[in-house]
Amino acid sequence: MFVPARVWPGIPEGTEQRALVDRNADPRAWLAAVYSNVPLTTQWDKGEHQGDEQGTTPTSSNSLPSMVFTMLSDLDVEDGHRVLEIGTGTGWNGALLSHRLGAENVVSIEYDPVIAEQARENLAEFGPPTPLVVTGDGREGFADRAPYDRVIATASVGDVPIAWIEQTVTGGVILAPWGPLYGGEAIVRLTVGDDGHARGRFTRSSAFMRIRQQRPELPEPGVFFRGRTWPADGRISTTTLSPTAVGGWLAQFVIGLQVPGAFWRTERYDDGAYTLWTYDIAGDSWASADYVPEASSFDVVQEGPRRLWDEVEAAYRWWNGRSRPGFERFGLTVGPRSTVAWLDDESCPVPGAEWLR
Repeated sequence: MFVPARVWPGIPEGTEQRALVDRNADPRAWLAAVYSNVPLTTQWDKGEHQGDEQGTTPTSSNSLPSMVFTMLSDLDVEDGHRVLEIGTGTGWNGALLSHRLGAENVVSIEYDPVIAEQARENLAEFGPPTPLVVTGDGREGFADRAPYDRVIATASVGDVPIAWIEQTVTGGVILAPWGPLYGGEAIVRLTVGDDGHARGRFTRSSAFMRIRQQRPELPEPGVFFRGRTWPADGRISTTTLSPTAVGGWLAQFVIGLQVPGAFWRTERYDDGAYTLWTYDIAGDSWASADYVPEASSFDVVQEGPRRLWDEVEAAYRWWNGRSRPGFERFGLTVGPRSTVAWLDDESCPVPGAEWLR
């Protein structure tokens, strides 16, 4: 009822998409995809891509069903709760909430007007009554129906909007996929306090599309070299930490907490070797670390005011020295002036993991 005729099925873990499945061309394959535990990409490149091949960037999807259900379990709604959903998508999640709480208690915000209208049509077929679907910027919430007992986001953020806290009752819950620029992501469950802050732990790993207004424009590699050839003016050294150690989803998350404003790319070669490039979003610092199979040390080059590989390595060794705690041991405190990440409780902030508004 909610999935469109043309979808690109994903995989249960990760962000890879398979080939197009078209209901009109192969209804059995489409039905099998719809009832599989995989995410389904429903839009590429903000709707600008219309072909059968994959586009450049997926911009809307029907989420992994098991993730939908576990997030709704984390949300822990009760009879009479009012819920604000950020990211309507196909309307399926809003329909589940409406079925549980009554459509009059659900508001859903969708930034893309085409997707919002299709969701309204889907929900009208499911209803009536239907939840209110608002076309707008989800970061602003929807004050006209506030306050809410629960806020749930179905697109990831790197900065929890303060409007979500302001529009949630004291003791209410905000549930959102959250991740740093560097990579890694998990579902954070925040409880709103009477001090204007929301705090809570992460519950599970996730991999959602970023909310559109928080997708940064990343500098191209040429910006860092400005016509110069590698290694430019970089400082050459070696490390015993393999670049493969820092590539896992959880490792990326922990590094991202401590190395703000950094992102990475890989350059792969035929023999299994590769170069891990780390860049500063400011465009003035970079680092390369060369992985060679079976090697025990690896060449590193760094240039700029930040020694990015040194930062990455220090963050990894901090995590490794604490027996590599999982997502569920980390938490956030979000307030009007800053966001702070911590390990186990607020008395143990993660080094460098404070972001001012």
